[in-house]
Amino acid sequence: MPPTITLTPAAAKFINRILRFSGLPAGAGLRLAVTAGGCSGYTSEFSAQAAPAADEQLLDVGGVLLFLGAQSCLMLNGLTIDFTETATQSGLSFIDPNRPACACSSAETTPKAGITKIEISAIGRGRPAPVMVH
Repeated sequence: MPPTITLTPAAAKFINRILRFSGLPAGAGLRLAVTAGGCSGYTSEFSAQAAPAADEQLLDVGGVLLFLGAQSCLMLNGLTIDFTETATQSGLSFIDPNRPACACSSAETTPKAGITKIEISAIGRGRPAPVMVH
């Protein structure tokens, strides 16, 4: 059974812009690799890809194609993916209503429950670029 993932309109717009400007053909999607780790509970990497790898699941979320490995499917099930932008940072946020807020003192502001930021500078084509997780 495929995971249940919700994309906000802001996240869908952000991902579609990544794909449109990637230079990849129609049918390209966002490879999203999520693993356990980081103070929010998630470590994430993503990149625009022409097609899913043999071991990835293709997930169509409201017309946005996501390529997810088995572990990412499990980690993202039930989450909402949003795009947030502030004066100092912007990126994708993974919102899990069942995860407590981060107590990390390195955050500039108090994070919402279960949110992981993926900085725009992490956008890459090909192999996923390392990302900064708060």
